[in-house]
Amino acid sequence: MAFLSRFKNTFLLWLLILTACGNNLKKDKDSAALELPKTIELQDSAIVAGANSIEEYLPRLRGKKVGVVANQTSIIFKNNSPGESPSNAFTHLVDSLLLLNIDIEKVFAPEHGFRGMADAGEHVKDGMDAKTGIPIISLYGKNRKPTSSQLEGLDIVVFDIQDVGVRFYTYIATLQLVMEACAEKGIPVLVLDRPNPNGHYVDGPTMEIAHKGFLGLTPIPLVYGMTIGEYANMINNEGWLEKGIKADLAVIPLRNYSHNSDYKIPVRPSPNLPNEVAINLYPSLGLFEGTNINAGRGTESQFQRYGAPFLDSTAYDFSYVPKPNFGSKNPKHSEKKCFGKDLSSWPKMNEVSLQWLIDAYHNASDKKLVFNSSGFTKHAGTEKLQQQIEAGLSEKEIRESWQKDLDKFRKIRSKYLLYK
Repeated sequence: MAFLSRFKNTFLLWLLILTACGNNLKKDKDSAALELPKTIELQDSAIVAGANSIEEYLPRLRGKKVGVVANQTSIIFKNNSPGESPSNAFTHLVDSLLLLNIDIEKVFAPEHGFRGMADAGEHVKDGMDAKTGIPIISLYGKNRKPTSSQLEGLDIVVFDIQDVGVRFYTYIATLQLVMEACAEKGIPVLVLDRPNPNGHYVDGPTMEIAHKGFLGLTPIPLVYGMTIGEYANMINNEGWLEKGIKADLAVIPLRNYSHNSDYKIPVRPSPNLPNEVAINLYPSLGLFEGTNINAGRGTESQFQRYGAPFLDSTAYDFSYVPKPNFGSKNPKHSEKKCFGKDLSSWPKMNEVSLQWLIDAYHNASDKKLVFNSSGFTKHAGTEKLQQQIEAGLSEKEIRESWQKDLDKFRKIRSKYLLYK
């Protein structure tokens, strides 16, 4: 039966592709410029991303004018078996839908852009996708919420972006603002679910509404343990959209996934998350983004090390020099020797760790240099964390202060879990 199931899925996709290839593409008449989607040849136990379940969502898109919120992670897998991710194992969702004769009118690009080339925080410009000729509308430039005019003429919006499960990772803010804009316009939203590589735990300080912003739009913990599809349902049903409105939302679920599944993302979710170690350490080392301490940007070990010139050189046996590179044109302390720690061999984390932040603060030659802006509060979602570190509280004492809010969130979260 397993063989018949695989044969059926493969045959169905090829049938759809062959039918589509017999038609002219509206956006690009030179079909040779587009890579043909590969067959789906998944192992029975493999995690199946929502984008791979083409037969479930293609009927929703037929005959519609479609907008797609996507980036370089919006891919359809040929084989998403654990540990297997050769470059020819997937094709981009947009390219695939075009070959299936879906009328994609616009692509909306989040932080880092449609092809994932922009630095963190760098404005993304509107433009035209060179490969497909489709207009690209930036959601990380003049506006972060789609305007009414930008949504004009669309019948449905597809959201397909790989998340990493950390509140200040901006793709979930983009999701919320897209849902809100579509709800105001009466346009359905279709989320293609993807695994959360940090979906195996819930931890960290909960954002306070007073610090609401693009690094946190909702009162959730730093690590919330949900897939982007589960989180979309939570946003919609907890009344977190503006004025309590609801989006016409549908989620194409994952198959063969649980929150304890190991999942290796085959494409960098953003320029400075190069591998699973960086992604796993990101909830902890990402807090350095709001400080004056470098977290590996400007090296090839982003979010796998930390350091600064003002940390005590006698306390560390590791140092490095950040330099401008892909994804970080102006890293902190560029061309300066930074003293700190290398965590590239650190075992898998199941909680947010404050040990490195506390360590860096204690070993700073001038502690005023560590928290040098309001950026830390925006990342932490609260002023309390900085105050607790400066007051000399232990990691255990700080973690205990989170528990009441975490327990409250877990009860809300349980209502929206689609997977064990």
